Amino acid sequence: MAQAFKRLEKVLQLEAQQGYKNQAVVGGIRQFAVFWVEQARQEAVDEADRVLVEQVAEVLADYGRLPGVEARARAIRSLQESLKRRAERLARLQTSKKSPASAPTSSTQTSAPQPLPTTPSSPEPVKPAISETSEQGETAVSPHPEPEPTPATSKPTRRKPHIEPDIEKLQQPVTQIKGVGPKLAQLLGKLGVTTILDLLYLFPRRYDDYSQMKPIKDLEYGETVTIIGTIWQAVSRRSRSNQVYIEALINDGTGQVRALWFNQPWLVDKLKAGLRVAISGKVEQDLGRPLFKSPEWEPVEIKPLRTRMIVPVYPLTQGLSDKKLRAIVNTAVTQWTDYLPDPLPEDLRQKYNLLPLHDAIRQIHMPDSQESLHEARRRLAFDELFLLQLGIQGQRRTWQANPGIPLQADPVVLDAFRHSLPYQLTGAQERVIAEIAADMARDIPMNRLLQGDVGAGKTVVAAAAMLIAAKAGAQAAMMAPTEILAEQHYHGLSKLLEPLGVTVCLLTGSLSAAEKRQVYEDLANGQAQVAIGTHALIQSGVTFHRLGLVVIDEQHRFGVEQRKALREKGVTTENGRPNPHLLTMSATPIPRSLALSLYGDLDLSILDEMPPGRQEIATRWIRPRERERAYAFLHHQVKQGRQAYIIYPLVEESDKIDAEAAVSNYKRLQEEIFPDLRIGLVHGRMSADEKESVMRAFYKGEIDILVATSVIEVGVDVPNSTVMMIENANRFGLAQLHQFRGRVGRGAHKSYCILVADNETAESEERLRALEQTNDGFALAEKDLELRGPGEFFGHRQSGLPELRMASLLDLHLLETARTAADAILATDPDLQQPEHYWLRQQVTHFLEKASDIS
Repeated sequence: MAQAFKRLEKVLQLEAQQGYKNQAVVGGIRQFAVFWVEQARQEAVDEADRVLVEQVAEVLADYGRLPGVEARARAIRSLQESLKRRAERLARLQTSKKSPASAPTSSTQTSAPQPLPTTPSSPEPVKPAISETSEQGETAVSPHPEPEPTPATSKPTRRKPHIEPDIEKLQQPVTQIKGVGPKLAQLLGKLGVTTILDLLYLFPRRYDDYSQMKPIKDLEYGETVTIIGTIWQAVSRRSRSNQVYIEALINDGTGQVRALWFNQPWLVDKLKAGLRVAISGKVEQDLGRPLFKSPEWEPVEIKPLRTRMIVPVYPLTQGLSDKKLRAIVNTAVTQWTDYLPDPLPEDLRQKYNLLPLHDAIRQIHMPDSQESLHEARRRLAFDELFLLQLGIQGQRRTWQANPGIPLQADPVVLDAFRHSLPYQLTGAQERVIAEIAADMARDIPMNRLLQGDVGAGKTVVAAAAMLIAAKAGAQAAMMAPTEILAEQHYHGLSKLLEPLGVTVCLLTGSLSAAEKRQVYEDLANGQAQVAIGTHALIQSGVTFHRLGLVVIDEQHRFGVEQRKALREKGVTTENGRPNPHLLTMSATPIPRSLALSLYGDLDLSILDEMPPGRQEIATRWIRPRERERAYAFLHHQVKQGRQAYIIYPLVEESDKIDAEAAVSNYKRLQEEIFPDLRIGLVHGRMSADEKESVMRAFYKGEIDILVATSVIEVGVDVPNSTVMMIENANRFGLAQLHQFRGRVGRGAHKSYCILVADNETAESEERLRALEQTNDGFALAEKDLELRGPGEFFGHRQSGLPELRMASLLDLHLLETARTAADAILATDPDLQQPEHYWLRQQVTHFLEKASDIS
């Protein structure tokens, strides 16, 4: 048995022995699947093996989300049974190879056996003779294939005329495609498609493989499948909470299954009895019967069923049907794909066994098989990760093109700093300070990302860096996203640095004109050694005497131009303008493995150790029916002199998500639940000044309970706040919930986090249970990435990464491969100026235009 399948057998056995706890391998079964599937695909011996690999990978990927031990046990037993059948099938094949029909006779054993062209023992596999496609779409194979003609007798094949790559043709508007007029072009525009090139890169969001449908009678709980059936009835109902939902019964002749759709009342008019539909989704359990909740659905066309095609399903907009969009894309792919320039050099494609780009685009839209679809995805995913790596390294080179200011750390000064602290630095803090000091001593400008969990002590590390700069004769500037945060940093850093002889100033928009003039003067003449401020630091009137270090707090809260403007406050010298050293800080942990693969270990520092005495926040997940008890607990805490937050996921009621909104609940809480308390409200649609005013009032203790949306995810420290109550907690990701929780527990008082969640799925339950069990932000980030995938994990483009439409940042093997390939190319052609890299240079530029400051 191949190594990958042997390893899978052992993992399945171990998982069963451990009671199906998803602990047989570090990181869980899903993480094992990421590495296993590539090796298994390479070891597959035939088409049956390749199909099995994909089926096994799907089960492994969803294993951690299965609801309970019984469902996981069934999944493991099913996989073990499949491996058993595989072993039996391979044994039969092996036996057939040794059959007398193909074995040499005893009289000829000394001579080499002559291979028979039609037996399985042939050293060269014989290609089957292909007849025309049958009515069911399956390719018929002749039982007596004719031998392939020799090169001498081969008939010349008709080749397509060679087409030169022409990107300008592809940048024409979509109206150049036959059948696309202004109205259709407007609808495509809503999907972000304005040119032919955009259309070629409008990838399907999923596929319906009509050759691998599953009958309803064979459905298993927890699996994600597609079925085809006929709607018997569809009715509109209301739940106990007065929520509208549509219930449909679908039958395929082998059995029937229920499907529910919430808050989509119009579906009752579309899901007519007798309509044949394809339903795709996760099979859930309802009183012992299978159930689909909010599955994808679409009417089934006759053609895919007849030809057994793998049918792409695209993102749509109102007025544009899937059938119409498929036809448009089909036309574009057929007529325009050959004009695509391939940015990857031929030798690189061959080295990593990658499809040509035009083949990958064809197969991603019109796949011939699951195997060809996999290869297309692999090529397009490689492109995205490869361009990302070229971009990261290119921006690093650009940043380091100008000289830096070498700032040597004085060991005596750092010792004095340590002794002045009322606590001992953690090992992680000492390690990161040493990394920063080594960077700042070089004449190459530092560009270091500092990651630390909430409360890990990033500020004191930044203080040490600022102290190094100030004592080396330079200035340091820290930019914070809000005035309150800037003021908090100012007060905290002043206490740390001024006793050591460092002058600290504050610059925000609310200072008077006279105060601003004084700060401007102190910065220009060098009197002020450390400046803490908001975007006021980057105004045109601000000049620094000798800016050596820039610290940006919560870097994702600033635009690229704002960060760039602060970095360019350095002073021009006779050798040009030296770049200041740059330290960016983030409290949103990215999993270590992912961060190292993305950024490398040269410019990433991780504070993965919490300071002693940092209290853990007691976290409890409750059902909505227990809400009144939670309100009583909040009331008690406030009466004890504490403060609290209540978080809602949306700004207003939404038809798409049945979540309570902060705006609509604020009045109810004030008038009915807490009439004797002072309630404040802050949400994303308020102006910056309005938000600032409310947060300041909460900081000063003028508000008892702050009702808020996710705008407080990263915010001001209020040491007196002890309770964080999060409504509809299943609407948030793990990392975001952890950030909310980090807003409390900053003072001396015991703190609590209450998660209120309804309509929970197996995945959201796993997420909430994880939050109850640990306060480790990096462990939660790993779990969040595993559960939700990179697209949702990063969310809202806060990471500065370009949008990855095909690649998965979970695929660490492909990420490392792309990084290795990028290193090799840049080693010989750092600026991609060689002729064979022309299209690659264009692609990198285009790719990075869609990103923010990824370095």
